[in-house]
Parts: sequence; structure tokens; C-alpha cells
Amino acid sequence: MRPRFFGTRKDWQLAERFVASRREFLMAGGSLAILPLASQIAPGAVRSRITWASDPFTLGVASGEPSSSGMVLWTRLAIDPVDIGGNPKGPIEVVWELSDDPSMKTILKSGKVLSTEALGHSVHVQVHGLESNRWYWYRFHSGDASSPIGRTRTTPGSEQMVDELRFAFASCQHYESGLFTAYEHMVTEELDLILHLGDYIYEGPPGRSSLRKHNSPEIVSLDDYRNRYGLYKSDEQLQAAHAYAPWLVVWDDHEFDNNCAGLISEELWVDPREFALRRANAYQAYYENQPLGVGSMPIGADMKLYRDIAYGKLASFAMLDTRQYRSDQPNGDGAKKLDGGAMHPKSTMLGSQQEAWLFAHLQESEARWNVLGQQVMVGRVGRSSGESKLYSMDQWSGYDAPRKRLLGQLKQMEQANTVVLTGDIHSNWANELYEDFDKLDDGPVAVEFVGTSISSGGNGYAKSKQEDELFEENPFIKFHNAERGYVSCRVTEGQWQTFYRTVEYVDRPGAELQTRAEFVVEHNRPQLMR
Repeated sequence: MRPRFFGTRKDWQLAERFVASRREFLMAGGSLAILPLASQIAPGAVRSRITWASDPFTLGVASGEPSSSGMVLWTRLAIDPVDIGGNPKGPIEVVWELSDDPSMKTILKSGKVLSTEALGHSVHVQVHGLESNRWYWYRFHSGDASSPIGRTRTTPGSEQMVDELRFAFASCQHYESGLFTAYEHMVTEELDLILHLGDYIYEGPPGRSSLRKHNSPEIVSLDDYRNRYGLYKSDEQLQAAHAYAPWLVVWDDHEFDNNCAGLISEELWVDPREFALRRANAYQAYYENQPLGVGSMPIGADMKLYRDIAYGKLASFAMLDTRQYRSDQPNGDGAKKLDGGAMHPKSTMLGSQQEAWLFAHLQESEARWNVLGQQVMVGRVGRSSGESKLYSMDQWSGYDAPRKRLLGQLKQMEQANTVVLTGDIHSNWANELYEDFDKLDDGPVAVEFVGTSISSGGNGYAKSKQEDELFEENPFIKFHNAERGYVSCRVTEGQWQTFYRTVEYVDRPGAELQTRAEFVVEHNRPQLMR
């Protein structure tokens, strides 16, 4: 059972004041957004002709936030992935290059940027002025060192309807729990885009795994988080997936702290002010280690991660944040009955501002398919326990009012063209979504594909012993599986296809890829067909 924080109103007012004052300070002159500029004009030599004792590109390269005219290119200099202090001091010049061929013989665009200690020696290059709907290749140089070559692409133009979009989504990659074998298979598919829906790292101390170990006790400081990202990003299969195609990323809880709800910790004894400072550290490290644009740069303990990305007229992705703005998990968290706080009319999953933005986005969207990339399951899955039926208080089922507002909004739309993509729970699910799960005869308003973990949970299983009861109690569930893997999607103007890709084991290399289930959704018909 999750302990609840029973701090006084004064405690939380102090935490809010801490965040506000930190925000004001940063905006007045300490904002991360101006740190790269400050380093460019600060006294002291920029290191441009550095001779590296070892490879500084140990974390690979990545791209993200694709648009019809550009994208973000990312790398981070790190001689030692798990020792942020191992780099030379001061700003270091990094050269970036972009080409339209994989051999990089013809350089279309290039430039110089500074890698600074203030941003963990990370580099985020916003490239503009490219042709729409085509592939590009890129690399970085620093002194006498060169990075691997990465592949990226632009999206179709706003008025362009393309034949298809192919993408995959993944989540939950606990380093100790297993190998990232799923990524090895993912990069053999023809993909235009990769989505990561959260739990990119895990914050905990080393566990009992004999496979591989976390590098430190539970992470709290900025350097702790930086080094943990270094550990995860040193994985060759993860690096290959980042270099393969542009990514869209959002977090869940473990990028900060398990089961966090806004600035509320699951642990009873946590000082809210220390928790806010820890979140500021976590958010800065997240930005430093992901291919995100300057619009996502954090300000103190706040970071606006929700946004929309268009893929021409075919699809629009709304990437959502279900952690930063939510109210506390009701009824003490865990699996509980649908009563008490779960039914509170003022509870929120997205926060008022993000919810209003999402509803406006859906109303204004002219895309053939609207895609919601988010963390926790929307389908109201219940399991019998004695005479009661229990539901997860951490998922949308524990937030009845906002769940009904979301599904009510989807019902009101002219086209039933919304697909929800979900991570978090280390298992595969295919759900039909209803405005009222007690009135299934009214018909579904959307579909949800929940993807399993890359490695979290260790070796999984194809079928649970309680599967028949699960389907009988929740007839809107059309598939369930708890192996490791990812989900692949093919989207056309008239049809959406989903493929559940799994591997049998992650405790050793070599697991073969299997497709456990395939589903088809026809446009404007939110029903799952196998």
C-alpha cells in the first residue's frame, strides 16, 4: 500500500513558494535557456581544437521533434558515461553536419555550437530549412573526435497526405531487469518515427540482479541523474535505436521518483521543498539527455513537455504528461474500489491547462488520425477480490471525472479517429474505450493500445492463469500479454494496423522476435478487429 504524505498546508505552501521563487530567479537571469548563450560570451577560452584522450561520444547521437522543415539533433560529450565530472572544464566547441546521403559526402548544412558544463555538455541543435518528408543523415565533431552517423527525417508538409506512416512505441526499460533486446529487432523494421512513453531510466539503487547493476544509490542530485542517464544511454541497442530514426519522448514517474503525483511523494517523510529541488534536478537531466527543443527547457521544477507534432494530414501526435500536474492518487493508491477520492469531481490527471490545450487541439485537428501518446491506462480494468471489484488508483480509473471528460470529448468529435498509446504497466493490452464503461451497449469512442516494457519486470509470460476471468470481467479488453517487447504501427488514410512484437526472454542475448497479435482499426470505426 502506498503511504500518503500528510504534510500540513503550510508545508505545501512553502514548497509552492520555493518553486515559484526558484522560477522567478531563473527567469530573471538564471534560466537554463540562456546558459548556452552566457557561456558563449563569458570570459575564458572555448576549447575548439581539443585532443581527446578517449572517445567523447560514448552516449551516441539522437534526433527528435521532427517537423516538415527540420528537427532537433542531439549528443552529449562524455568521456566516462557514469562520471559527469570526467570531462574537461569549460565550454567545448562541437561541429554538427547534416547530409542527404548516408555516406555524408555532401554536407547540406553545418554549424558550430557550444557544449557547456551548465547543460551537462549536452548539445541540442534545432535545424531549419529542410525539405519536407525526406530522410537525412547527421554527425558531430569535437576536436579530433567524430560521432557515429545518425539517420533522421522531416515530416510531410501540413497539406500533404502521404500513403503511410510506420512507427513503433516503447516504454519501461529497467537497466538491471534485462537486456534491451527489443531495440535490436526494432531497428530492422522500416520505421519513420519512434515514440518512448516513459520510464526511460529508473531512479533506484542497485538491486539483486546478477545481469547488470545500477551505478549508484538512489539518485537525488543533478549529477546523480546525469550519471544514471549515462549508464542507460551507454547501452548499444538503445544507442542504435536513437540513431535509426527521430524520437518523440515523454516521461512517466521513474525519470523522477516512483509514483510521484505532481509535487507529492509516495513517501511519508519527504520534505516537500527537498522534493521540489529533486524534481528540478530530474527535469534538467531529462532535458539534457533527450532530443528536445528549447521550448521544453525546464524552469526550476517545472518543464512543459506536452505538445503536438503533425505528420502531414495523415496523423497528429499529442504527447501528454500525466505526472507533473495530476492530483494525488486517491484512496491511498494501490488497487481499490471506485469510491471516495476516485470519484472526486475536482480530481485531475492532466491539470486544467494541459486538459484545455488537449481538448482545443482535438477540436481543431484536421488530421486523419489523432494519436495520444501518454503513460497510464485509460481502459477501466477491474479485477474481482472477494465481493469487491478493485481498480488501479494510479491509472485513469482512479481519476473518474477527468477520464469521463476526456472520453466525453472524444465522443463529441465529428470523426471517431482517436487512438490512445500507453506504457507504464509492463504488459500488452488492446482496449476499446467507452465514455461510460457501465454502458458498453453505447459503443466505443476510441481504441487504446498499451505496450509492454522493453525490459522492466524481467522475463515475462505469454498468457496469465487468470486471463479468462480478466476478459470475462472486462469485455472491452481484446488482448493481453506480459512478455517484453514493443508495439509497431502502420497507418494509412483508411486503416490503422497494430502489431504486438515480443521477445521470450531478456536475461540473456539472442531472443527471437515474435508477433503475438495484430489488430486493424478502420477509420471512423473505433473497434478492434483481429
